[in-house]
Amino acid sequence: MTTVSLQGARPFWDRQTHADRRPALLARGRMMDAWRSGFAVRDFVEVETAVLQVSPGNEAHIAGFATELAGPDGGKRPFYLHSSPEFACKKLLAAGEERIFTFARVFRNGERGALHHPEFTMLEWYRVGEDYRRLIEDCGWIVGEAARLAGASRLRWRGRECDPHAPPELLTVREAFRRRAEIDLFETMGRDGAPDARKLRVAAALSGFETSADDTWSDAFSKILVSLVEPGLGVGKMTALTEYPACEAALARRCAHDARVSERFELYACGVELANGFGELTDPVEQRRRFVSEMDERERIHGERYPLDEDFLAALASMPAASGIALGVDRLVMLATGAPSVEHVMWTPVAAS
Repeated sequence: MTTVSLQGARPFWDRQTHADRRPALLARGRMMDAWRSGFAVRDFVEVETAVLQVSPGNEAHIAGFATELAGPDGGKRPFYLHSSPEFACKKLLAAGEERIFTFARVFRNGERGALHHPEFTMLEWYRVGEDYRRLIEDCGWIVGEAARLAGASRLRWRGRECDPHAPPELLTVREAFRRRAEIDLFETMGRDGAPDARKLRVAAALSGFETSADDTWSDAFSKILVSLVEPGLGVGKMTALTEYPACEAALARRCAHDARVSERFELYACGVELANGFGELTDPVEQRRRFVSEMDERERIHGERYPLDEDFLAALASMPAASGIALGVDRLVMLATGAPSVEHVMWTPVAAS
């Protein structure tokens, strides 16, 4: 298995730094070639989506990069670098494509660390007319190929290990919170899924976990998830964390068997989130309502909001039932090669200063 050593503050173009990183970078290229071939034999079409969009996305906690588009008349319009190719891909589904994938360069401001980078690569794919759980099967061969091409029998991250070839454990969010935090999320939501922040804060306190008095339900949920639940996911074998609360899945449709939860899952390996999949919401009225709610929350926290992509909402009305998923290429390469951070598996990471 390839192991990459941390090179302190030396730039990526330092000759020794590059020599240390190069085996992982070459493995990255082999993985991407194999994934392309794998999608091709499964009758997928590779697409390319524009980076410039009228909206970076409408999730409360994802910050975009703003720019301007100058016209030939000298007029300027606000545009953004996309945080995901999702809106563009769904427009292609509305246009008639049925199985598509893309390797997209995406941009998220204010995110930097061992697992985060302001610019990174996302592998996103969609299946029209297929259940979102089929995407979990796709993740199996994608992760398996990554490990094989890195020469790794295990995925590793900060003392945790995971078998990349074993089928993922399927675990609902409710059960994960019961096991790891001794909290029943359903007792903090109404029968329609409406969250009650006070009830969740009280439940957290009874379990010995401290939240803030002004935490929303979403704030408390995220804190408990990150601190108590995530570290134990994907250890030994991958975990597909399924049936997210509907209020935590702005782009997913609700589960038919229980309106409190949605057709959303996240894939974990070694405590690291690798992918986020959905049974896609196709109701433009409901989607608009959720986007507005997300932007209300962003304005409350950050004092700003992003425009809605009206073209996307119009296309959504024509989009067929589909499932879709986004997987972090850099994180998967990092786990397969034993690299200490995502920057070590990027050919030219963004300068730190």
